Amino acid sequence: MKTAIGYIRVSTEKQANEGVSLEAQEARINAWCVANGYELVQVYVDAGISGKKMENRPELLKALSNMKKGMALVSYSLSRLARSTKDLIGISELVAKKKGDLVSLSEQIDTTTAAGKMMFQMLAVLSEFERNLTAERTSGALQHKKATGQKYTNQTPYGFEAVEGRLVEVAQEAEVVAEMQAARAGGTTLQSIADGLNGRGIPTKTGKQWAPATIHLLLKRTALVSAH
Repeated sequence: MKTAIGYIRVSTEKQANEGVSLEAQEARINAWCVANGYELVQVYVDAGISGKKMENRPELLKALSNMKKGMALVSYSLSRLARSTKDLIGISELVAKKKGDLVSLSEQIDTTTAAGKMMFQMLAVLSEFERNLTAERTSGALQHKKATGQKYTNQTPYGFEAVEGRLVEVAQEAEVVAEMQAARAGGTTLQSIADGLNGRGIPTKTGKQWAPATIHLLLKRTALVSAH
């Protein structure tokens, strides 16, 4: 019987609750294996970890290392595997060296065929372009709204509150953000910052504990907004 390993990931607690959860991703992978005659040997899970850098995801690296010859690596979508074209193509090349298959369920990609390999590379490029475009639009809109005091209708970012639909800085949260920035500038790791905040009982905007990926995104967005 053919064998496969699965890989699933969420980057934040919010994504786990509101996006495609780890359980939902695993269920889709299981269903594909059953339908296509594969034995699912193991599912590797990176929870609360950003997909930006492949080297920061221990379970993905473990999956690629433990993958046996002829196995299939199955993921829910390209964005779960990696966030850059370079990493996605690198993963496909590693899988190919082991004469394995790379399967992305959302995009219906199967690299066992030449057409599948070409489609994978095309979608990887388009996927990265779409993410960059969305990031530009989001950060640009937030900067403009902050500068002009326009109404803000999305989830209020940490460090601000929505007052009559307008973003207003929250002094106490702004101090926490400044503390994070100073700690990072001093070389403190994201994990250490998260542990420190959680140990002091300082919650996120949604009342949950901090995760390294959450802090990374917050500091990145704060830097963009502060520049305007």
